Amino acid sequence: MSETAPYASKPELTLGRLYGTGPSPTRSEFQRDRDRIIHSTAFRRLQHKTQVFLHHEGRHFRNRLTHTLEVSQMARSLARALLLDEDLAEAVALSHDLGHTPFGHAGERALHAVMGPFGGFDHNMQAIRTVTRLENRYAEHDGLNLTWETLEGILKHNGPLIHPDGAPYGKYAHEGLPAGLDDIPASADLRLSTHASLEAQAAAIADDIAYNAHDIDDALRAGLIVLDDLADVPLAGPVVREVLARYPDIAPNRQAHEVQRRLITRSIEDVIATTAANIAAAGVTTVEDVRNAGKTLLTFSPATTEAERGLKQFLFERVYRHESVMIPVRQSEAVVTDLFARYMQSRDLPGRWGIAAANATTDTALARIVADFIAGMTDPYALDEYARLFDARVEFR
Repeated sequence: MSETAPYASKPELTLGRLYGTGPSPTRSEFQRDRDRIIHSTAFRRLQHKTQVFLHHEGRHFRNRLTHTLEVSQMARSLARALLLDEDLAEAVALSHDLGHTPFGHAGERALHAVMGPFGGFDHNMQAIRTVTRLENRYAEHDGLNLTWETLEGILKHNGPLIHPDGAPYGKYAHEGLPAGLDDIPASADLRLSTHASLEAQAAAIADDIAYNAHDIDDALRAGLIVLDDLADVPLAGPVVREVLARYPDIAPNRQAHEVQRRLITRSIEDVIATTAANIAAAGVTTVEDVRNAGKTLLTFSPATTEAERGLKQFLFERVYRHESVMIPVRQSEAVVTDLFARYMQSRDLPGRWGIAAANATTDTALARIVADFIAGMTDPYALDEYARLFDARVEFR
């Protein structure tokens, strides 16, 4: 691996794993984390979990796995350009969606609603539960036994969870802190009030770049919009006008790909230039300086941040809330809600989940078991369970 910057995370200086392991002669500690994530059951399940458009609809829409791979590639590109540890950035990117439910954000909303009396549901916290407790592959311990730095990145890639005074930070100021923060198996305190490493920040902004470009592509494939609709939309508009002017006669799918390619490239280049300036202005020289900088350093420029907000608003109004998307969204929310209620009432879960449910001594403990089980489902498995329990097959319209 090439030399990294002084403020990059150093695998040889890791705070380690909860369970000690011997050194690897061929891989760094962050490379080992990446490999453990890729070989996990939760990672494989992502291929059958919805991104935006439901898995059954086809047309080569992205699913959680393809989205995750795209985020990982962008995170590595950012890390390489900024002289960060590429393997840590990749490990965080590969694991950032491991806690997502079936049916995308619709499933998460439904599960959060029914879990309201029991501490709610948060997909970042669920990813932590997945890699520390729910994956059962090793002979001597539960979980994947990842390094402290990867766990920190999974939990805090979008920023701190609390202010230094303990008050909830960001979205948690409105939603409340997720349950379980005081009981995360890790080798050291995950320091909820500090920012994560630049590698984790790279994974977070790569997620945003992927959403922007690829949700446009999938919306075009679904016929919800055409390229001309984007001509005056912030961020995407200048790229669309440029492509249509230069290539007016090529096939629409080629025009769309050219827009997507240029949008990704320009977004990444904007982040690299802005972040380099942010790092210089902040004067950070170590990864601890990054954590204590008091703000995210790996960012879009102010102009791109504002334009991206406008693009997201367009996608929300024209794509995410389009009635052809919302009909199956409402159906999938009902599936998750009904499954949760039935499992809570009957404790009729298969295998080790049924054993754990039978032994739960409180409603809160039972609810968390049920939430863990539902969150781990793929879209097809959730529909199969619904058919088994309710003798009814959901036909998405």
